[in-house]
Parts: sequence; structure tokens; C-alpha cells
Amino acid sequence: MKIGRIYRIGSVLLQHGLDELIPKRFRPWYFRMMRRCIFWLPNQHKGETKGRRLRLALETLGPVYIKFGQMLSTRRDLLPHDLANELMVLQDKVPPFDSEAAQSIIKESLGLDSLDELFDDFDPVPLASASVAQVHTAKLKENHEEVVIKVLRPGIKQTIEADVDLLSSVARVVQRWLPDGKRLRPVDVVKEYRRTILDELDLLREAANGIQIKRSFEGSDALYVPHFYSEHCTKQVIVLERIYGIPVSDIDALIAQGTNLKVLAERGVEVFFTQVFRDSFFHADMHPGNIFVSREHPENPKFIGIDYGIVGTLNKDDKRYLAENFIAFFNRDYRKVAQLHVDSGWVPADINIDDFEMGIRTVCEPIFQKPLADISFGNVLMQLFNTARRFDMEVQPQLVLLQKTLLYIEGLGRQLYPQLDLWKTAKPFLENWMKEQIGPKAMFNHIKENLPFWSEKLPEMPDLIYDGLRHMKQLPRQLEKQHQQALQQAARIQKARITGHLAIALSIGALAAHLLGQHHYYSVILGAIALYAWYRSFKLLSD
Repeated sequence: MKIGRIYRIGSVLLQHGLDELIPKRFRPWYFRMMRRCIFWLPNQHKGETKGRRLRLALETLGPVYIKFGQMLSTRRDLLPHDLANELMVLQDKVPPFDSEAAQSIIKESLGLDSLDELFDDFDPVPLASASVAQVHTAKLKENHEEVVIKVLRPGIKQTIEADVDLLSSVARVVQRWLPDGKRLRPVDVVKEYRRTILDELDLLREAANGIQIKRSFEGSDALYVPHFYSEHCTKQVIVLERIYGIPVSDIDALIAQGTNLKVLAERGVEVFFTQVFRDSFFHADMHPGNIFVSREHPENPKFIGIDYGIVGTLNKDDKRYLAENFIAFFNRDYRKVAQLHVDSGWVPADINIDDFEMGIRTVCEPIFQKPLADISFGNVLMQLFNTARRFDMEVQPQLVLLQKTLLYIEGLGRQLYPQLDLWKTAKPFLENWMKEQIGPKAMFNHIKENLPFWSEKLPEMPDLIYDGLRHMKQLPRQLEKQHQQALQQAARIQKARITGHLAIALSIGALAAHLLGQHHYYSVILGAIALYAWYRSFKLLSD
């Protein structure tokens, strides 16, 4: 199965001529000869641009590769424009599947004999089609509200599982044989990716995620989440409010309606950090195909987020370390950054912290006091990874989604308002969050949260204190008793050891008497005594 899939991937790449994307300096003569003699599959898309060939190949390979292309499409600073423009098509214009199949899935999932029982004006032509699902428009009969119906692609789970199994095999080889394999922890990263992408195939989970984020941003000026009709949601189908926004990637349309792009970009940063640090629950698939801008109040613009199939969470310790790291970066306190990495266990405790500090300083110092347009966060990350490699920093699988989302946010910022200072925008938010976590207000909130529990236990406190003091009084006697028992146990073990040695000697003596032709009386006597010694030895050990 895996060999067949590897062959399929290789043949698709060659049939689309993607070997030509490899720079010529990395294609020596023997590479070209192998391509012609062994891998003889011809390029079937010679008339197409390289970007279009890459996009078509990713579409052919399926959702795992489409999502990779979606992430690449946000990195216009790292890719040529023609390539980035083609990959943007993957965000919501993946070829749709058959409409009859979609309608059949909707009817079966919602228990309908006909779509007319629940919907009016169902449009068989998909509004949009993505890697995992496609959406159709309709109106609810019950209230005439316009809705979109999201339908999971048929057979998608089997395709994804096959590809992720292949990735797992590759990850095990990488982790075992490559020099950086253990540090990069590819097996754990793929395991985390498997969990994430399989969760995305449960649309009921997506609806629950969207409802939670909507509740967190109720009344917000920064983000609007469409309403989910939870009574019409299943694992394969969800029904939600239809929104009319401008795609965040359509900069011309945003400018035409007079959108304040600076405020919009700042709110993107605000939404990200609020989800991560306030809610510990963030939209982890924020590519431009999932982000729209409200047409209302362009001077005070609001984001509209869709597709909550992939979300990330962070525990309290990770949040605190991340916030402290961000603030230390903003304050150029590279010593603290290095120390935090050691304290969190992300790098070994025995590294030379002075060298680590200098490595971080070398990478980060040149990027400050520059607008976002002059900073490639992707390049900064790569340099930081190269620095961390020297100090055996392990990849943190729980942070992979966060890193990906941060790259999406930077990609959006570059498109909307390249002059945005990411550091300046985020720093006040993180400083306020840290004050709430460690200041008097944090202590008061902690007491307030635990007050119901403490008030419930307060009447029991006298009894608990009395029992604790009584046990403390008896503790010396119990320790003495345990000490005596330990001494007796040690004495029994020692006696069992001596008796065991005696049993071995007597057994050897009985065997020797028999082999040397002595009267059998001696062998029997010695054997009987040996058996009794064995019995006593085992008896002492079992008591």
C-alpha cells in the first residue's frame, strides 16, 4: 500500500514536471540521466507555467498536499508572485465533487427523504470547494434565513489516513537515521498532525469549535463568527449562517470601499494573541480562504472567520513561557530568552547559556525597529532554528500549530498593511496579559475562582487539622516500626542468602558422592539436607 502510494506521488510529480523546480545546481548530469532512463514518465503539462503545474499536482495528490500549498500561498515574501498566485487558488477553488453525491450525503446525514423538507432554493453548484469539504447555499424553510451547507468529501478519510501513514513511515526513518532526527522529533510532529487533520474530518467538532470561539468574541469589534445551526449539524454535514464579506486577499476591493487597512491589520494581531493567551483556544487554519472582512463600517473594519475544523490549544505553562519569551524578545533581553528556553526544558540544562544568548542576539538584533515590510519572519524563524540546532533544542509538537498560525498572521499583515510593526502592536497586549497573570489582580482572581471550593471545605478544616496533628504525633512511632521491619526483612534476606549458598554446596556434594561411586547412603543424606536448605531459603524469602 505504502509502496504504491510512493509510486503514485512520484509519478504525479514527474508527470507535472516538478523536477524542474529543483535549481539546476542541484541537478547534476547523473540526476538528469536517471530522470530520462529510469524515471521515464514524461511531463504532460509542458505548456503550463511552473506555478500552475505545482498547483495541479497538489490538487491531484489530495488534501494533505493541498493544505501544504495553502500554507505556502501566504508566504509571498518567500515565493515568486506567479507561484503564490496559483497556490492561492487552493484556498477555496479546489475542483468540486459531484453535486448528486453531495445531496445524497446531506439527505442521509440529516435523515431527509428530500432536501425540500428542510431547505428552499438549494443551489447544486458549490459556492466554494476546499480540500476536505465543499459548501452549497440554500434557505432554511423554518425561518427563510440564508445558510451554507458544508459537506465532507466522500472517501476523504481513507485518502488522508493513507498519506499520513506514509508521512509516519518517512518520519520514523528521518528520526532514526538523520543527524538532527531526534532533535526535530518528526514522529511526534506527524502524530500531532494526524490528530489535527483527522479532527477536521468531524464536522460536528468544527461546529462545536466555532460556537465556542463565537461565545468568546461575542460583541467584539475585531472578529465575527457566523451562527451555527447546531440542530442541523452532523459529522458529515453542518449548516451555518451565510455571510457576505470581502475576501481578505482582495486588497483592491478593500481599498475601493475605504477600509482602514492599518486598523484591520492591527486587529488581526489582536485576534491572534487574544485567542492564544486569553482563551487558550485559537483558529489554527487562518489562511486567506478562511478570512473575510465585513462590508459594514469600513472605517472600523471587522474580520469574519470561517472553517473552525483545526484549532489549537496551549496549557498554562506553555502560555506563560511563550508570553515571557515574546516580552523578552521585544525588550531585547536575550539573556532571559536563553534562560527561559532552559527553564522550560526546550534546550538541555547543560548548554553554555552565554553562547546561546549570543546566538539569539546575532539573529534578532538586526530585525528590530523595522516595519513589517522589511522583516521576513520566515527567514528569522529559519535562522533561529539553525541557531537552536547548535544547542540541541528539540521541536515542541504542541507549538507546531501555533508557529503555522503565526506565519499565516504575518502573511495577512504583509498583504493588508506592510508597514505594520508586529512587535509594537503585540507588546502592550502581552505586557497587560502578564500583569494579569502574576500581579495582585491575578492573585485576587485566583482566590475568587477557588472561593466556592474553599468555602465548601472550610467547615471540615478543624477535623482535618486535628487528624493531621494526630497522625504527626504517631509518625515517630510508625517510622520506628517501619525501621524495625526493614531491619528484620534485611536479616531474613541475609539468612536466606546464606542458607541458599549452603543448599548449593550440599547439592554439589550429593552429586559428587554419587559420581565418585560412594555408598548411596551418603548421596541420599546430603541430598535430603540440601532439599531442606532450599526449602528454608525460599521460605525465608516468601515471609
